[in-house]
Parts: sequence; C-alpha cells; structure tokens
Amino acid sequence: MGGVLLNLDFDKCIKEFQERAGFMDIAGYLDTYHQKGFIGDLEGGVISEEEFYEECLRHCAPGTSKQVAYECFISLLVGLNKPLMEMLKRLRKDYRLYLLTNNNPLSRRAFDEMVLKEEGIRSDDIFTHQFYSYEMKLQKPCREIFEKTVEGIGCRPEEILFVDDSPANCAAAEEVGIKTLLYTPGADVSAALNK
Repeated sequence: MGGVLLNLDFDKCIKEFQERAGFMDIAGYLDTYHQKGFIGDLEGGVISEEEFYEECLRHCAPGTSKQVAYECFISLLVGLNKPLMEMLKRLRKDYRLYLLTNNNPLSRRAFDEMVLKEEGIRSDDIFTHQFYSYEMKLQKPCREIFEKTVEGIGCRPEEILFVDDSPANCAAAEEVGIKTLLYTPGADVSAALNK
C-alpha cells in the first residue's frame, strides 16, 4: 500500500511528530519498507492499537493527546497514487485484485477514508480481499506471509502478479513462485501490464 498506492512523506511525518508532539527521536522508528520498534510491533500485530498509543505517548511531550499522535502518524500518508488507482478501477472489471501490505489499523483507516473521499468508492470495492500484516501477525518479506496469501486467494502462485516497491519483498515472493513487478515511483504499471 505505502509507496505504491499511497504516496508517503517521511520528512513531513518526522516534522509533525517533533513539532506538534515533541517526539524527537521518531526518525529511528520509521523506515521506507519495515517499521521499527513499537511501530513495527503494531504492523506485525504484536501489540494492540491501545498499546501503540501508550508507547507513542511515552515518547511525546506531556499532555500530547492520542488524537495529536494519530494525526502526526497519518501525516506520513500524503495522498493516493491517482494513475495507479485509475488503473486498478479498470482492472477490477476483469481481474480479482488483492492487497497485501505491511500495515496497521491506523493507516488502514486513513487509506479507506482517502479512497472514499478521493475516489468515491470503498477500498473493498476495488479489492476482492485485503491482507494486512497486523491481522496476519506476519510481515513481508517473510516467506510465510506470501504462502498464506496464496492460500487465502486460492490459486497457484504463478497465477499471481505481485507489485511492490521493495526489492526484498519481490525476491521473497519470487521464492514462493509468485511473479513480481518492482514498482518505482512514477512508473506506468499499466504499460508494463499492457493495460
């Protein structure tokens, strides 16, 4: 999701946390592909959303509210990848589309709200099923998350095309037999698919 369907701005998120919440070492927890510490634990389903807030607020200035922490956190998400969303809306007429993401309930809610606001549809209207790491209690690039996703989809791995912006995630998917396409920002995925 992040870095492919959603445009991310790590610098903005870091600045928001530092200036609005006093969370000065936030940069040590954020990563382009795999979050660290308690943020990674939230994405891996190791801690609950409430436990996430408790830990996050320990790093913030006294008096910081959960709402401010939430707003700072989702400031990372700066908008949908419009060309890719348009392509998905076209593809869903002929193909079953699935979302597999290392993600958490906070970003999921923000993503769903963006899709509804900007596209006028629900994310469930695009994807046959969404596989979230925090629900699966597994994270890319572990082999098991890809095996369970293939099992959940109910087809052979070679019948799946996995699009991701992480070379490590693509390599792990290929080990399971899944075809992959490494996404780079601004890439015309529809041209790669001849769609």
